[in-house]
Amino acid sequence: MTLLVLLDHDNGVMPEASREALTIGRQLADDMGGEMVAAVIGALDDGVIDDVAEEAQKFGAETVRHVNHDLLTDYGPDAWAECLRQLADDVDAEAVMAVGNDRGNEVMAFLAARLDQPFVANCTTVTDADDDEWSMTRLQWGGSLLEDATLSADLKLVSFGHHAVPAEPAAGAADADVEEFEPELDDSHTITMIKDRTVQTQGVTLSTAPVVVSGGRGVGSADAFAPLEELAELLGGRVGCSRAVTNNGWRPHSDQVGQTGTRIAPEIYIATGISGAIQHWVGAMASKKILAINTDPEANMVTKADYAVIADLHKVVPAISAEIRRRREG
Repeated sequence: MTLLVLLDHDNGVMPEASREALTIGRQLADDMGGEMVAAVIGALDDGVIDDVAEEAQKFGAETVRHVNHDLLTDYGPDAWAECLRQLADDVDAEAVMAVGNDRGNEVMAFLAARLDQPFVANCTTVTDADDDEWSMTRLQWGGSLLEDATLSADLKLVSFGHHAVPAEPAAGAADADVEEFEPELDDSHTITMIKDRTVQTQGVTLSTAPVVVSGGRGVGSADAFAPLEELAELLGGRVGCSRAVTNNGWRPHSDQVGQTGTRIAPEIYIATGISGAIQHWVGAMASKKILAINTDPEANMVTKADYAVIADLHKVVPAISAEIRRRREG
């Protein structure tokens, strides 16, 4: 069995989602007694591909197929899907997999449409995979519901939920072989293609931050987020918020953590003044540890948190920042 794994990248820079894809793909291929082939799509320089291959082999890739064509100047879902279709045929793949971030699910949906095959998105586990039928559990309703499903298809197409499995390097990984593959493409495949880029944010983003300090309705106002900004800066993290905050106009939607916002997986999530509605919990539940600061001991976020401080956030947050500065200065 050959499992083809799509590696998302931004001009050769792989996000954590691609490391998750390799981790999941490695485990799935081992369970099925098959081979994992990693696919990197784009007209990338040899040096960039070598760097991608080196990173991929750390997470268990034995073969990296570089899909290269002059028309692949940037990301385009239609072109990437057509490349995967041709590559899957070339390697005689029995399954194609990606991580269910925006790009992964988009490309897999395009691929399913081209092949007229079913596509199961946002899986958490595959419990039984044989040649004819796969059994899996998948996320529904933004993660608030788990669904058991089976998949029967000539070519199995699946994505795994982002942050459903932590990225883990492979033990004793061997050097990955890089093999070139040139698909047959024409202008019709590049109808949707990134043509230009404008950098809006730099550095740590909400989805990649190791520490996220969020505020909810209990913060009280837009100006009252200043202590949270200070704490996040001291910890090298980012500030997030609940939907109630964006609805009140205190923070932009790009800061929202939740089902209709950003899903995060920081080392620690500090939730202040947040009740913890299910929509918010869906976006935060992949956090490694959660610290809730709230005056209500029965709040959903408090009961689900690893640690909780039952007190006024306007006193606790400045006290934490002051103690961090004291220790650093001492």
